Amino acid sequence: MPRSLFWSRTDTAGTEHAVLDDGTGFAARGTQLAVDPIAYTCRYRLAAGPDGATTSLEVEAEGAGWSRRVRLERGAGGWRVTAGEQGDLDAALRAAGHPPAGLPGADDPDRLHDALDVDLGGSPLFNSLPVRRLGLAGAPPDLPRTITVAWVLVPSLEVVPAEQVYTALGPNRVRFASDTFRADLELDGNGLVLRYPGVAERVDAR
Repeated sequence: MPRSLFWSRTDTAGTEHAVLDDGTGFAARGTQLAVDPIAYTCRYRLAAGPDGATTSLEVEAEGAGWSRRVRLERGAGGWRVTAGEQGDLDAALRAAGHPPAGLPGADDPDRLHDALDVDLGGSPLFNSLPVRRLGLAGAPPDLPRTITVAWVLVPSLEVVPAEQVYTALGPNRVRFASDTFRADLELDGNGLVLRYPGVAERVDAR
């Protein structure tokens, strides 16, 4: 049965609501609302196979005067990435005093070849993909596991390869690190993020 998950952002004003079905594989659709670097709405549809590896991700982001979309599909030959834009995100960013964003999509999808997981900027849901695929949620303290993900930046929807490190710290606790960033994630019994220090906390229905 599908589940509804809701997070409140702690790094900026914002929220995320996702509807998840993980009976067979992992399927989710969700919406992010945030105001950093400018106000935007981001909607996504995610699918992963029974092995936990991502098969597809569709993302749409929009704000005042602009919208962008990107689709990632993983097949035997690697990743296929398509993207589009309407309006002018860079103009909206400059008007708010921010530098322009990169183009949506990936300049060279072959650089994503080693990625089995995707990550969406600011979303605690996507950390659960490698946690569950690698069986880290209920694992005892262990050695770091280094992976490559296809990272979708928000709101630009630029797609870049990123190296991430996940380390089991004991039941329902996993350390996440990427470049100079590090956070100890608290998980529920299904490997879904409850608390992502500095980013978001889950709000459960009462």
